[in-house]
Amino acid sequence: MEEKSIKPQKDPLFKENLHTCLLQITGYSSLFVSVEELRKEVFDSENHEHEVMLLKLWDLLMPNVKLESRITKQWGDIGFQGDDPKTDFRGMGMLGLINLVFFSDNYTEEARQVLSHANHPKLGYSYAIVGINLTEMAYSLMKSGALKPHFYNTVQGAPELKDFHQLYCYLAYEFDKFWVAEEPESIMHFNQYREKFHNIVKTHLQEPDVSLTLTVCSKN
Repeated sequence: MEEKSIKPQKDPLFKENLHTCLLQITGYSSLFVSVEELRKEVFDSENHEHEVMLLKLWDLLMPNVKLESRITKQWGDIGFQGDDPKTDFRGMGMLGLINLVFFSDNYTEEARQVLSHANHPKLGYSYAIVGINLTEMAYSLMKSGALKPHFYNTVQGAPELKDFHQLYCYLAYEFDKFWVAEEPESIMHFNQYREKFHNIVKTHLQEPDVSLTLTVCSKN
């Protein structure tokens, strides 16, 4: 302000606005560091907190069905590939699981609705696997800097991990709507539709007033 001879008396809001902008800019970098740390954290069956979180995901999505054992084919009912979900978290680490749990915990009704679409006999897809894939999408958008306009428009000050998780919720909910509307012939065409959805999101992120926020109300 001294360098540019900006007088606080003439523009009393300048200092406050500049402070907010600087918090947003530095906060984006700090948030990516936190996101990266979670991505690198490997799911560990020996870690009690990791196991509790995984079982919580089941309980949130399948409240009326008891899990017969920790390693079971039942995991396929919520879209994991094998009998032990830990193998599906290799690419995105704990970030993938935390995103799935955050969506299911904060938007339980919507998450169960998305799961019901994912289990559709004709239009179905692997709920958990696609969810982890969308975590990768959110992560790559963050890494490239493409999410800056979204966070600058939606968060006053430094964005936090919960803001990244909220963005994931938007992607999970909107991808499901997109997938159902597109009516793909089969899951074999997933990559093609994923790329189409990715391009739609990137186009939105080029709008000056972009805000990729889920319009339904969260429980919290």
